[in-house]
Amino acid sequence: MRSEAEGAVPHEKQAVTSGQDPAADAPSTADEATPEEESPTGKRKTKKQGSFWKELPVLIGVALVLALIIKAFAVQAFYIPSASMENTLQIGDRVLVNKIVYHTRDIKRGDIVVFNGLDSWDPEVDYAEPSNPVSKVFRAIGTTFGVAPNEKDYIKRVIGIPGDRVKCCDAQGRITVNGVPLDEKSYLYSDPQTGEQNKPSNETFDHTVKPGQLWVMGDHREVSSDSRAHRGDPGGGTIPVSRVIGRAFVIVWPLDRLGTLPIPKTFERPALNAAAALAPATPLALGFVGAVPIVLLHRRLRVRLGRTRDS
Repeated sequence: MRSEAEGAVPHEKQAVTSGQDPAADAPSTADEATPEEESPTGKRKTKKQGSFWKELPVLIGVALVLALIIKAFAVQAFYIPSASMENTLQIGDRVLVNKIVYHTRDIKRGDIVVFNGLDSWDPEVDYAEPSNPVSKVFRAIGTTFGVAPNEKDYIKRVIGIPGDRVKCCDAQGRITVNGVPLDEKSYLYSDPQTGEQNKPSNETFDHTVKPGQLWVMGDHREVSSDSRAHRGDPGGGTIPVSRVIGRAFVIVWPLDRLGTLPIPKTFERPALNAAAALAPATPLALGFVGAVPIVLLHRRLRVRLGRTRDS
């Protein structure tokens, strides 16, 4: 009996000892664990929150840098400050301007372009200069991201490209480009109440666009100060191609006016391009026509002189 009891004692001790091993291991594991790992609502959460607020200024800075790079080289937002492009564009609209497109193709008739009129055109809308530095900073940021107007930038539709002869008006009151009349009913301003549409122009003009220049006009012809109003300037009303910032291709604000700005079909007619292609060749062709009788007369004179000498 005693031997069994004595034999049982070591067994119990072994059981207790084996039961104590996990308990002994647990404190060591707890000691090794960080306080953050013990409680989801402890220091670990505090550490993550602190890290986020530290990284936030960096994220904002990177976003601004990327936005400025995109603005400088790819796409820029512009605010519409005047009624000169109604009904196509309304006051307060925001448009995106593609600044890459004219590195891949030439400017086309019918494109709506944004250009810088510094030192060439006077502003269509005058804005008071901010009086304090804070307002100036916010104004600069607003113009950069297209939420405030920039009085140095204009937006118009291209009517004539280099070499074009733009004239107004034909017998039916239409503007012609290289002798081809434009059908402008799809984009000229019309009164929302009466439906009465602007005339293509109340002023007559006849201008041949020089190389490197563009003839531009607003869609609201009665209020637009465009190439017609600047014919006394050095460019004769045209603007330099080099001053074009890019092509407006979509309205992004307000959302109920979201939409693209395609080239009207009247500018896609083959007759326009055919007339433009023939225009440079016309003087050369007339030169040949005039030269033929002169050459024939010269030959006859030489033949007569030769006969006279022989006789």
